[in-house]
Amino acid sequence: MELEEQEMRKSRKISSSSSALINNLDDGCLMHIFSFLSPIPDRYNTALVCHRWCYLACHPRLWLRVDRSIKDFSEPGVFPSIEEAVSAARPGDTILIAAGGSHLASNIQIKKPLCLIGGGELPDETTLVCLRGSDSALEFLSTCKLSNLTVKAELGCCLLHRSGRLIIDECILQCESNPLDYLSCPIVSTAGSGVFPSNLKSDGDSVSVSHTRIEGGAKAVLTSGDLALQRVRVIYARTCLYFWFDVDCK
Repeated sequence: MELEEQEMRKSRKISSSSSALINNLDDGCLMHIFSFLSPIPDRYNTALVCHRWCYLACHPRLWLRVDRSIKDFSEPGVFPSIEEAVSAARPGDTILIAAGGSHLASNIQIKKPLCLIGGGELPDETTLVCLRGSDSALEFLSTCKLSNLTVKAELGCCLLHRSGRLIIDECILQCESNPLDYLSCPIVSTAGSGVFPSNLKSDGDSVSVSHTRIEGGAKAVLTSGDLALQRVRVIYARTCLYFWFDVDCK
């Protein structure tokens, strides 16, 4: 028993001393360390440690935020809409979209590498809505990643992939059921079809989908270029289907 107590005291001293050592680093060093963490859940969880870590983990240098509940948008890195955040973002930025309510997303073109992440614990807590009359919610012309988001389209497609590598992870893509359901499609890829300027094309055009629910529409993916659906896996859950697949060169 005494040996166990001594070991426990040693481990507490080591953990407390290591914690004190990392807090001796200046803000710039800590922020650089945080930049190597995955945005969700690791960097998100670091914000819960203390006030200082919360400030650094949520700093606009690490990611931008879309939050309609904030009244004062003079705070750097916070925007009322996804379109404004995408416009202000630099290549490689991560945009955290606040959970709760719906965010309007209609024909938003993304021409730089970005990561869009829902701020809720589950993807259905952060919803992007594409209204009738729009071609798509988001249009991708560069390498991008979507994670932990729900994208709904009343008519048309949820995501339009023009070029680049698009990664969709743990999302929900929904096309509303209506008499024109055959015109709707959750994912449309025109990469390699020749309908877009050659200077915007990428040699690594592809779409990768993992652990994602796809509901409604004529088919999960519609391609009109050089890409084709490959490596499909489906898991039947109690109330829904989860998909894993790639859209890659034939």
